[in-house]
Amino acid sequence: MNPYEKIIELLKSNKVWFEKLEHEPVYTSEQAAAVRGMDLESGAKALLFKADNDFVLVVLGGHKKVDWKKLKTHLGVKKIRMATPEEVVEQMGVEVGACYPFGNVANLRTLADKSLAEPKIISCNPGRHDVSIKFKFSDFQKLVQPEVVSVT
Repeated sequence: MNPYEKIIELLKSNKVWFEKLEHEPVYTSEQAAAVRGMDLESGAKALLFKADNDFVLVVLGGHKKVDWKKLKTHLGVKKIRMATPEEVVEQMGVEVGACYPFGNVANLRTLADKSLAEPKIISCNPGRHDVSIKFKFSDFQKLVQPEVVSVT
């Protein structure tokens, strides 16, 4: 199964409410919010980082930016950088711009910025540029069990 199929199966097998929306391909949080008809704040933006020798997925609201110093301090690492496009494909099975917040699907340590918990309903792309899903943040927490931290 590809990441998209794994995510949909994870939601269905856990009987989680979600809505799926098919749309033209989008590549930014702003484009995604527009086609979803939702606020930028409710978009779960997933970014893959290489922290020392490990990969970590950071999920934050579409309107937020990562505070590199906070992230580095939280992880307790010396070096941190964004993953390369090749590393994204290798680690997550998707291209840049299609990263999904379900780190457990890719066996990745997952951090969720605490601001993402503010909207009760969040949305994301599930590993495809042409599909979005929305679901409850509380269900995301149960399924993914991210470390909820302040990294923005």
